[in-house]
Amino acid sequence: MGKSQNSFLRAPEPVKTASSGFSGLIEKLDYLSASEVAQVRLAYRFADEAHLGQLRSSGEPYITHPLAVASQCAEWKLDTQALMAALLHDAIEDCGVTKVELIEKFGSPVAELVDGLTKLDKLSFNTREENQAESFRKMLLAMARDVRVILIKLADRTHNMRTMGDMPRAKWSRIAQETLDIYSPIAHRLGLNQTYRELQDLAFRHLLPWRYAVLTKAVTKARSRRRDLLQKVKKEMEHAFGTHGMPIRIAGREKSLYSIYRKMQDKHLSFAQVTDVYGFRVLVPETTDCYTALGILHQLYKPVPGRFKDHIAIAKVNGYQSLHTTLVGPSGISVEFQMRTESMHLVAESGVAAHWLYKVNKPEDGSNDRLGTQWLQSLLDIQDETRDAAEFWENVKVDLFPDAVYVFTPKSQIMALPRGATVVDFAYAIHSNVGDRTLAARINGEQVPLRTELKNGDVVEVITASVAAPNPAWLSFVRTGRARSKIRHHLKTMQLTESAELGSKLLAQALRAEGIEVLPDAQSPSPIWDKLLRFTGSKTRQELLTDIGLGKRIANIVAKRLVLLLADAGQRPDALLLTRERFSAANANGMGTITLDGSENASVKFAACCRPVPGDPIVGYLGRGEGLSVHTAICPLAQKLQHKDGERFMGVEWADEPARSFEADLAVTVVNGRGVMAKVASVLALAESDIVHIEMGEDKGHDAKDLHFVIAVRDRAHLETVLAKLQRSAVVMRAARSKKAS
Repeated sequence: MGKSQNSFLRAPEPVKTASSGFSGLIEKLDYLSASEVAQVRLAYRFADEAHLGQLRSSGEPYITHPLAVASQCAEWKLDTQALMAALLHDAIEDCGVTKVELIEKFGSPVAELVDGLTKLDKLSFNTREENQAESFRKMLLAMARDVRVILIKLADRTHNMRTMGDMPRAKWSRIAQETLDIYSPIAHRLGLNQTYRELQDLAFRHLLPWRYAVLTKAVTKARSRRRDLLQKVKKEMEHAFGTHGMPIRIAGREKSLYSIYRKMQDKHLSFAQVTDVYGFRVLVPETTDCYTALGILHQLYKPVPGRFKDHIAIAKVNGYQSLHTTLVGPSGISVEFQMRTESMHLVAESGVAAHWLYKVNKPEDGSNDRLGTQWLQSLLDIQDETRDAAEFWENVKVDLFPDAVYVFTPKSQIMALPRGATVVDFAYAIHSNVGDRTLAARINGEQVPLRTELKNGDVVEVITASVAAPNPAWLSFVRTGRARSKIRHHLKTMQLTESAELGSKLLAQALRAEGIEVLPDAQSPSPIWDKLLRFTGSKTRQELLTDIGLGKRIANIVAKRLVLLLADAGQRPDALLLTRERFSAANANGMGTITLDGSENASVKFAACCRPVPGDPIVGYLGRGEGLSVHTAICPLAQKLQHKDGERFMGVEWADEPARSFEADLAVTVVNGRGVMAKVASVLALAESDIVHIEMGEDKGHDAKDLHFVIAVRDRAHLETVLAKLQRSAVVMRAARSKKAS
C-alpha cells in the first residue's frame, strides 16, 4: 500500500511567491537536456534585460513575474519553446520588443507564442469591451492553433491572481470577475482541475472578501471537528483493502471554497447542509481495479441511492475519468469516494497539460494526443463563419459549460454536448452539412421536435433532406457555439445571395428605363464592368449588386453611369424601349416595378407595422442597408418616409398567384366567459386560417375582453372571409383588421 495523503487534515499552506533568481526555475528543468536549458537561460537573460528597471505593484523586480509563469509551465513539463515564451510573454507588450526581433533571436515558433499572448493596441478600438473581445479572440485562435498559448496564459493569470493583493483595490472586482467568467471556465474545459479550483478560489477571495473569510472560518472549524471521523474512515478503508491485498493510494479531497459557496447559493443551503465538503480519492494500478475498489467500498459502507456515476466508461468532455460514489460513513455522515488510476489522476488534475507530462513520463504513450483538441478545433470552425469579435466571443462563451450530456448516434458512437443542447446542436456536432440539411429527428425511435433538449443516454437519429435549410428560429434554442455560428453564417450567405439577385433585377429594370434591353455580359472579360466598379468603389460585380439589393446604392444612379460607359463603347439606347419604359414607370418614381409573390425570403421584408397582404395597394421602400421593405400604400410610417426620403421609393405589385400565405393583424372583442378562446380558434380553423400569435388585451368592463391575433391568410379576399365568419360567431362582439393595417 502506497503512502497516503490527506489534504483536508492539515491547514492550507500560503501561496509561495516566485523566487527573483533563475536558480529556482533551473531546479524544475531536470526533464530538459543541457542544450535546452541553455536556450531557456538565453531567453531569461533577454527578458531580464528588457524588463530592467520595471517593478511590480509589490515593489519586486518585474522579472519575478515571468519567472513565476515559467515555473508553473515547468511543473506541467512544457517544452523549451513554451518555457522561453513564458519568460518573454510581456516583452512585446511592455518593453517595446518587436515580433521580428524575437524571430531573429529565438525563432518563429517562440515569437508566434508570444504574439498570441500579446493584447491588441487599445487605441485601435472605440471601447474597452470592443478591445477586450478582439484580444480574447486573438488569444483563443492562437490557442486553437497551439494549446501552449492558453497554458502560458493560465499560468500568467494564476500568478497575477496570487499577487493581486498588491494591486490597487479598484482593479480587484474587474479582474476577479473576468477570471471567473473566462479563465476559470477555460481551465475547466481543458481539464486543468488544479488551476481551475485555484483560480475560482482566488477570484472568490478578491470579489467577495467578507463571504470568503466567513466560509474559510466555517471550513476550518468543520475540518478540526471531523478530523477524528475522517481518520477513522481512512483506517477502515486501509484495513478493507489490505484484507483483499489490493495496493492503493488514498488521497483526501476537500471541496473548494467557491464550489461550496456556489452550491449554497444555487440550492439555498446553509453550510451545515452541504454534505460533500470532504471526500477520498482511491488511486489504483489498473482500470479494472477501480470497479473492484467500488465493490469493496460498497461492502464497507452503505451507498446513497442515485449518487453513483461512471465517468470511466463515459469520460467527461475534457477527458476526465473516475468512478464516483457517495457512501454513508460513521455517525451517518455522507462521504464521497472517487476511484481512478494514476494516469487518470494525472489527466484529472492537469488536463491538456498531461500531454506533455505523458511525453516526459511515457514517451511512447500517445493516448492523450487528442485530449481537448475537439473543442480547440471548434474555435477555428466558429472563426470561419464569424468575423465580428463580439459575436465570436459570445459563441465561445456558450461552449464554456462545465456540465455535459452524453448521447449516442444510431451506430452507438457516443457524443458529449453541453447540458440543454438540442437535436440541432447534435446535428451540427456530427457535421455542418448534416446540420444545414436537418429536416426532422427521432430520439429513442420516436419523432420529436428539433428544439427537444437531449438527455443522458438518448439515441439520436437526424433525418436530412437536400431541400432543407437552416431556419432563423433555430437560433432561439441552440446551445453550442458551433451550431450558432454555422446557422448565422448560412443565413448571412443566403441573405447576400438573395440581395444580389434583387440588385440584379433592380439594375436591369433601371437600365431598361434608360433604353438598354439587358445587362452587359459579365462572364467574358469586359472593361465596362471594370470601369463601373471603379466608379462605385465596389470590389466585385457581386458586391455591387448586393449593395443595390440592400439599398446601399441607388440602381438609377448606377444605371445612368452604365449607359454612359456603354455609349462610349458604341451601344446606344433603344428609343422605342426608352419611350415605352418611361411611360409605364411614370407612376412608379422612375425605378420600375417589382412583382412580388412572397418567395423573395431575406431580400424583401413585409413591414410588421402594417402587414400587407395580396390585394392591398402597396409601395416599396429601399432602406439603406436593409433591403426592400414593403408597406401598404396608406401605412402612416410609409407616408412619413415618402415625405422625407421619397427617392428611395419604388413601384411594387403583387403576382397573380402568391407562393405563400401572409400575416395580418386582427382586433377581436369577445364576450368574457369560459371557453371563448377555444371557440374563436375553432372559427379561425374552419376559415382555413392559422393563428401565428395571440395577445390578451385589457378587459372592457366585466362582460367583454379584447384579443389581438396575428393570423396567416392567402390574400385580402381570404382575410375578409375570415372576418365575416368571426363577426357571425355568437361569442364575438366585434372583429376587424387592426387600424394600423387597414
